Amino acid sequence: MRFVARLFSRATAAFAVAFLFAAAAPTIPAPPPAHASAASTTVEAHPALWTVHGSKATVYLLGSIHVLPPKLQWRTPQINAALNAADTFVFEIPMDASQKADIQKFVKENGYLPEGTALPSLLPPEARKDYTAALSFTHVPPDKLTPMRPWLALLVLEAGMVNQQHFSVDSGVDKQVYAIVANRPGVSFRAFETPEQQLRLLMPEDQSLEVQQFDAALKDLLNESTSIGDLIDAWARADVTKLNELMNSGFKDNPRAEENLFGDRNRAWVTQLETMLNQRHVFFVTAGAGHFAGPKGIPALLRADGYKVDGP
Repeated sequence: MRFVARLFSRATAAFAVAFLFAAAAPTIPAPPPAHASAASTTVEAHPALWTVHGSKATVYLLGSIHVLPPKLQWRTPQINAALNAADTFVFEIPMDASQKADIQKFVKENGYLPEGTALPSLLPPEARKDYTAALSFTHVPPDKLTPMRPWLALLVLEAGMVNQQHFSVDSGVDKQVYAIVANRPGVSFRAFETPEQQLRLLMPEDQSLEVQQFDAALKDLLNESTSIGDLIDAWARADVTKLNELMNSGFKDNPRAEENLFGDRNRAWVTQLETMLNQRHVFFVTAGAGHFAGPKGIPALLRADGYKVDGP
């Protein structure tokens, strides 16, 4: 479960990076899942929506799955009503065209090895075997990854795996929400973080640690027994308890990583939300579903601070 949990902990910027370098190889059809799931046969989803009541503002919270099947329908009447009521839309990072330019700039400056250094040369023999197997599994052309630092190469391999399973970042909830409201007159947009803040979470400063994490992630990718569809199913049923269980199982061996990706950021985002709750707006917040699940999730933190939060 570690690979899937990490995949869904990746923020919007990470998926944008990955799909800037998506594999050009033809898609190999993935085998059908053994059970009916939102990833294959379900055409309608009913994800959880929370409503937070402040002294001046109302805030709607919708958990995003950053990759989804292209034809999955998730806009329930309740979600549509919230989308129509909101005047300010909040995402993890800016969703306009500036995001792509900022990510490209960061990747150019931080995503590549020194000239003359090839990624395979950094890997010990066992990791090279995993690397070769991951290339075969994801159908990512080897020459695409050769000049990349391990953190960036991992994102591209993840994109290749997502592509093989017929999911699309363009169908992600955050991208769809932005597309729905981008040209609506009178609305404004905010973001919790910058692309650089998110990407630096994925980029160890120490190269030896970066290589170790890359090898561990390759093993998780190759040995993952839980499908992306399991997480999507829990989200589609508004089963926040199951979603939290699936996410937490992926971090039980590395609580510090969970704290970096969720705990610290959730608390920082709650601080921003509490400021918004004192402003005269109706906010619609779209962020990764993992940030809303469990006792450390944003709804629970807001309730602990005394706010009325309607929802699961």
